[in-house]
Amino acid sequence: MRNKKFFIARLKHVSLPEVIYRLKHTLRTRRLGHLLERNSSPVTVPEADFYQIDRLRLPDLNSAISQDHVGQILDGKVFNLNTDSLALKACEKKCQGVFFSDIEQEFFPDIRAVWEPARLQHITILLTRVAYNSKSPDFDKVQRFSKRAVLQWINENPFLFGPHYMSAMECGLRIPVFFYCLKLLNSLSLQEYRMILHTIYLHAWWISRRLSLYSSLGNHTIAECVGLIFAGALFNNTQEGNKWIKRGTNLLEKELEHQILEDGGSAEQSLNYHRFVLDLYWLSVDFLEKNSLYDCSDIRPRLLRGEDFLKAFQDTGGNMPSIGDSDDGCAIAPGIAPGRAKTNPSKPGCKVFKQSGYAVITTENQVAFTFDHGPLGMPPLYNHGHADALAITLTREARQMLVDPGTYRYNGVSEWRKYFKGTRAHNTVTIDGLDQAVQETGFIWSKPFRTEPVTCQKEKGALFIEAMHNGYARLEDSVWHKRAVLFLDGTNFIIKDSFKGKGVHDFELNYHLHPDAVASKTNGFWLIDNQEVKILLRLLYEDDFVVIRGQKEPLLGWYSPSYGIKRKCGVLNCTKRGMPLEISFVTAICTESPLKVESLHERLMQFEEQVKNP
Repeated sequence: MRNKKFFIARLKHVSLPEVIYRLKHTLRTRRLGHLLERNSSPVTVPEADFYQIDRLRLPDLNSAISQDHVGQILDGKVFNLNTDSLALKACEKKCQGVFFSDIEQEFFPDIRAVWEPARLQHITILLTRVAYNSKSPDFDKVQRFSKRAVLQWINENPFLFGPHYMSAMECGLRIPVFFYCLKLLNSLSLQEYRMILHTIYLHAWWISRRLSLYSSLGNHTIAECVGLIFAGALFNNTQEGNKWIKRGTNLLEKELEHQILEDGGSAEQSLNYHRFVLDLYWLSVDFLEKNSLYDCSDIRPRLLRGEDFLKAFQDTGGNMPSIGDSDDGCAIAPGIAPGRAKTNPSKPGCKVFKQSGYAVITTENQVAFTFDHGPLGMPPLYNHGHADALAITLTREARQMLVDPGTYRYNGVSEWRKYFKGTRAHNTVTIDGLDQAVQETGFIWSKPFRTEPVTCQKEKGALFIEAMHNGYARLEDSVWHKRAVLFLDGTNFIIKDSFKGKGVHDFELNYHLHPDAVASKTNGFWLIDNQEVKILLRLLYEDDFVVIRGQKEPLLGWYSPSYGIKRKCGVLNCTKRGMPLEISFVTAICTESPLKVESLHERLMQFEEQVKNP
């Protein structure tokens, strides 16, 4: 049922060239299946130039891996996205001999979790942690363990059989690991060396014929390009290898402006995927330039803007809000980063990213406040975007106070997937219990909202930001939502939500708290306390919040700190019913001492005047 629904949803966004492209995929896959059934190899792997491979230089990698982490991997720990390892192994083993296209994803609890250990990034951690230090007490053990693990994976996953050939992206992420093995394992026999090279060639051959293009363009495409570049360098003495390098670099340059916007932001509207994509670019750029394979000087400036963009979202602890999807994926491995260009330290103030649609305010008292006024995500499918128009987040002293609840999981839990992507799971207003766009599947949106250009100006020591979206204009009685933020005195925020439209609707305002934060009422304010770090929050006039925590019907009050994990969290909730012009919410957030109510009313009058005459 899911596959049929997904197929129909995809067809709505497919062009004729893409139909032809995907038809070729289908025919090729069937032909390959028939060949492999007859034990006939579809690919002839050429000999590589061992001398040329020996001259290839490794890209720079920055590791934050501890010796304890190395020990855990040697004891059998792999990355499984907080999913039961035995269950994953059982599913994987059951379909190891099955041609990849005959495997139904519904067979797995979560195919993303199945793929994670097969990225083999734990081997990268081991090799890069001790490979250059022959005096390390774990040197020999790491060499033996890594060699055994990579060869075992190759033997257990013959070409195009099992779940790990279903995604060309996964093949792309494995190729650099195989490359590190060739360069850093010092006890490979000639036969073992050729086995790894053979696997790299088959992976790249498959990627080159199954690239994520057209409506599938996104972070998958970048990962596939990385695989082509590394494999192309290894087989640079062949016509196919040269094609891979050319195809990979050309596509990287083309996608640079598509996926990294002019202001450095993410077209996918996901901070974690932006980190992933930037790291894949840095890895490729370093590898290409170190080995004189390509001049990347035109690529670097945009990557630097991307780094500045992410830097703006970091609080004083280096943490970023979980805006958009995240599957906790890493370009190289958890705890290992490529050689990134350094960025300038951020100074307190306001940064507005107009193309990507964010305003970020940082203060002298270590507050980081984000305001999302961007689009849904990358068209035409908007895969990794959330319906979070006009949502805010706030941290203080590296403690998360008002949070974006995250992602939780992609597959196998459709009601949770829908919740965490939806509008109710974000610090904004939901109307009639609906999302700001329509979820067709777990990865496809329709009827995307549009946000109006943001207004940002300073006046009399205050900073004013305003934006609006039309996500509910699709309703029979359409509604527009406008949110204005006034930042005062370097410590206080006043947020006004107003609406225009027709009909009678239910309006629901939510502010999600970190699970460690405790909310209590004091002198008319809600005191939010996260491990002795505090802020104060209240609604003006006669409105007030109720606290909802871990509600299951309907879902509300849940937080996902990482993929596969969810926790109960408090939500400050206020609901109203009425006509759009009659409804508004005015929230005051004080990050130091509370403003007096009289002062709040006075500031509010100035605020509303500013709204009328921005």
